[in-house]
Amino acid sequence: MKRTIRKAFTLVEILIVVVILGILAAIVVPQFTNATQDAQAGNIKAQLDTLNNQIELYRARNNAYPDFSSATVWQTLIDGGYIKAAPKNPYNNSSTVGTAHAAGQGWIWANNTLYANNFNNDPKDTTNDADKVFGSILTDSTKLPS
Repeated sequence: MKRTIRKAFTLVEILIVVVILGILAAIVVPQFTNATQDAQAGNIKAQLDTLNNQIELYRARNNAYPDFSSATVWQTLIDGGYIKAAPKNPYNNSSTVGTAHAAGQGWIWANNTLYANNFNNDPKDTTNDADKVFGSILTDSTKLPS
């Protein structure tokens, strides 16, 4: 008589594999969420560096900074060939600019520097206060002067 040998995984073996996959997923997934935030921070920093450089170039050529209290400030920079289009803050997808914090505003002009509104670059600080901004010249999150 011939014996048939059955080859299959036992329930215990399958459970062990599922537990190991769960542990690996718990380790890997948080790293991807941080990568998104890091990419967003890098994007804003690069944009701010470029914009602040172009604003300084405008100042050097015109002996004055552009009028950031005007709604047409981006158009002034576009018409002068300093930027190609009005920049959008990747954090809130807004291109509006002002001289003080306002909800939904993309950029803030203060102390002759452009800042990204509502962006906190400190990953350890999760408070995300409404008046926190990240500036290209500054290395840490800061609050606008009153």
